[in-house]
Amino acid sequence: MQNEDNHIIFLKNDEGQEQQFELICTLDVEEREYVILADVDSDDAVAMRIEGEGETAELIPVDDDEEFAEVAAAYDAISPEELGYTE
Repeated sequence: MQNEDNHIIFLKNDEGQEQQFELICTLDVEEREYVILADVDSDDAVAMRIEGEGETAELIPVDDDEEFAEVAAAYDAISPEELGYTE
Protein backbone atom coordinates (compact mmCIF):
# COMPACT_ATOMS: atom_id res chain seq x y z
CA MET A 1 0.00 0.00 0.00
CA GLN A 2 1.15 3.51 -0.75
CA ASN A 3 -0.11 6.92 0.22
CA GLU A 4 0.14 9.37 -2.67
CA ASP A 5 -0.41 12.71 -0.92
CA ASN A 6 -2.22 15.35 -2.97
CA HIS A 7 -2.18 13.53 -6.31
CA ILE A 8 -5.14 14.68 -8.38
CA ILE A 9 -6.60 12.50 -11.12
CA PHE A 10 -9.06 13.72 -13.73
CA LEU A 11 -11.67 11.23 -14.94
CA LYS A 12 -14.54 11.70 -17.36
CA ASN A 13 -18.03 10.83 -16.17
CA ASP A 14 -20.77 9.23 -18.28
CA GLU A 15 -21.64 12.64 -19.77
CA GLY A 16 -18.03 13.27 -20.83
CA GLN A 17 -17.39 15.93 -18.18
CA GLU A 18 -14.13 15.84 -16.24
CA GLN A 19 -14.25 15.23 -12.51
CA GLN A 20 -11.37 15.70 -10.10
CA PHE A 21 -10.41 12.94 -7.69
CA GLU A 22 -7.71 12.86 -5.04
CA LEU A 23 -5.70 9.66 -4.89
CA ILE A 24 -6.13 8.39 -1.33
CA CYS A 25 -4.07 5.20 -1.65
CA THR A 26 -3.20 2.19 -3.71
CA LEU A 27 -3.59 -1.30 -2.33
CA ASP A 28 -3.20 -4.91 -3.40
CA VAL A 29 -6.06 -7.35 -2.94
CA GLU A 30 -5.69 -10.95 -4.10
CA GLU A 31 -2.87 -10.14 -6.52
CA ARG A 32 -4.72 -7.20 -8.10
CA GLU A 33 -3.90 -3.54 -7.63
CA TYR A 34 -6.56 -0.97 -6.75
CA VAL A 35 -6.80 2.75 -6.10
CA ILE A 36 -9.13 4.54 -3.73
CA LEU A 37 -10.13 7.93 -5.13
CA ALA A 38 -12.02 10.70 -3.32
CA ASP A 39 -14.17 13.10 -5.33
CA VAL A 40 -12.82 16.57 -4.51
CA ASP A 41 -16.30 18.12 -4.91
CA SER A 42 -18.18 15.75 -2.58
CA ASP A 43 -17.72 13.20 0.18
CA ASP A 44 -17.89 10.33 -2.34
CA ALA A 45 -15.06 7.88 -2.85
CA VAL A 46 -14.61 5.16 -5.45
CA ALA A 47 -12.51 2.03 -5.79
CA MET A 48 -10.96 1.29 -9.17
CA ARG A 49 -8.87 -1.63 -10.35
CA ILE A 50 -5.61 -0.90 -12.17
CA GLU A 51 -5.19 -3.00 -15.30
CA GLY A 52 -2.00 -2.89 -17.31
CA GLU A 53 1.26 -1.17 -16.47
CA GLY A 54 2.98 2.13 -17.08
CA GLU A 55 1.44 4.46 -19.62
CA THR A 56 -0.94 1.78 -20.88
CA ALA A 57 -2.50 1.26 -17.43
CA GLU A 58 -6.25 1.78 -17.19
CA LEU A 59 -8.54 2.43 -14.23
CA ILE A 60 -11.54 0.10 -14.29
CA PRO A 61 -14.51 0.81 -11.99
CA VAL A 62 -15.20 -1.95 -9.46
CA ASP A 63 -18.81 -2.83 -10.26
CA ASP A 64 -18.92 -6.37 -8.86
CA ASP A 65 -20.38 -6.35 -5.33
CA GLU A 66 -18.15 -9.17 -4.06
CA GLU A 67 -14.97 -7.59 -5.46
CA PHE A 68 -15.98 -4.21 -4.01
CA ALA A 69 -16.59 -5.78 -0.59
CA GLU A 70 -13.08 -7.31 -0.64
CA VAL A 71 -11.48 -3.97 -1.58
CA ALA A 72 -13.56 -2.08 1.00
CA ALA A 73 -12.54 -4.55 3.72
CA ALA A 74 -8.86 -4.17 2.79
CA TYR A 75 -9.19 -0.38 2.87
CA ASP A 76 -11.02 -0.44 6.21
CA ALA A 77 -8.16 -2.49 7.69
CA ILE A 78 -5.68 0.33 6.97
CA SER A 79 -4.96 2.55 9.95
CA PRO A 80 -5.26 6.34 9.62
CA GLU A 81 -1.55 6.59 10.40
CA GLU A 82 -0.73 4.35 7.41
CA LEU A 83 -2.73 6.74 5.22
CA GLY A 84 -0.73 9.67 6.53
CA TYR A 85 -3.43 11.14 8.77
CA THR A 86 -2.52 12.40 12.20
CA GLU A 87 -4.77 13.63 14.97
